Amino acid sequence: MVANALRGAFESVVTVVFPSDCRLCGLPLVSSSRLPVCSACLDSIEPLAEGRCVLCGERLFSGLAQSLCGECMAERPPFEKAAAYGSYSDGLRELIHLLKYEQVCPAADVLGRMLAEAVIDLVPDFGPQLPVVVPVPLHATKLRSRGFNQAELIAKAMTKQKPLGIELELAPELLIRKRATESQVGYTRQQRIANLRGAFAAQGAVKGRDILLVDDVFTTGTTVAECTRVLRRAGAERVWVATVARTLKLEATFARIEAETRPLTMAARA
Repeated sequence: MVANALRGAFESVVTVVFPSDCRLCGLPLVSSSRLPVCSACLDSIEPLAEGRCVLCGERLFSGLAQSLCGECMAERPPFEKAAAYGSYSDGLRELIHLLKYEQVCPAADVLGRMLAEAVIDLVPDFGPQLPVVVPVPLHATKLRSRGFNQAELIAKAMTKQKPLGIELELAPELLIRKRATESQVGYTRQQRIANLRGAFAAQGAVKGRDILLVDDVFTTGTTVAECTRVLRRAGAERVWVATVARTLKLEATFARIEAETRPLTMAARA
């Protein structure tokens, strides 16, 4: 009876720690894992295709012989170059949400491997002085609420990846968020800039150093651009940006147009 009780307790713990269903697709997991996501869902997360802006990574219109997107042609970003692994959609978005909002911390290891793939695109531009890795910080209030900074967890996992072929130093103390900011969902570009103005501050040994700024998602680029400006004003030489995912503006625009025109098309067919 004691053995049966212990076995039951152990199985209960396993059920809690290793859920039986994939948290993305809901299908049963065939093996226990610290990350409750099936291999099929992970395999479905693909890297961004070619045909992207060489500075910010935005998708370019197919068929056009250009290397910069319209925004970068109009105004060069303050960072040297930005790279991302995949599109902020479908499985990759859900995986990031598991980490950020459901505290499934083992997801950071997988996201760190994806981030390393993005960083590989930047390595040829690095000089003999390798950049230090600085994650975009959370405000102290948000950090206490969440319990961790997801950008720092992902950055830490990235620095351990052997495919990089280099050793990068993690220096989260070089940048702080000194003011809490509102959610930027629905904000215009100018409203985003105003919302972030004065939110970040550099500290410590920044002067004369190259920086690799890391975050989970590149949405509009406003956050990483403001962090870059702060670091540059503090004396940083060059700043690169690497994120796990990025929102592709053209893709989002086409999806919005399709959603808005679908009712009109259906009405015309009726």
